[in-house]
Amino acid sequence: MVEKIEPNIGNGRATILYEYPAPLAALARPKPPDPSVAERFELYACGVELANAFGELTDPDLQRRRLEAEMAEKERIYGERYPLDEDFLAALAHVPPASGAALGFDRLVMLATGAARIEQVLWTPVVEAGR
Repeated sequence: MVEKIEPNIGNGRATILYEYPAPLAALARPKPPDPSVAERFELYACGVELANAFGELTDPDLQRRRLEAEMAEKERIYGERYPLDEDFLAALAHVPPASGAALGFDRLVMLATGAARIEQVLWTPVVEAGR
């Protein structure tokens, strides 16, 4: 997705990707008519993801199952497993229905300036590993 699809999305016009497969939207709630997809969308322009939005998954049992599935896959691929955030899961039981959208100002600046990489527009330097 990142290497082959994203660079070609939104070229010529803004494009919205929506109804992500639920397994690819770990924190998003399932869409009521079709729980195989999630209430999530991303806005792209000129091959850059500008915004990411979703309805928050506030069902602690479903979130636990999703996180456990992710950890099982991580263990299968990388041989590592991390503990689940039990405080987060406990807090979900008290979260009201919510949704939100994150718009990347730095990404808008990239488009406005024609920058090829996000590091060119960040106001703080990015430290590379080993430096």
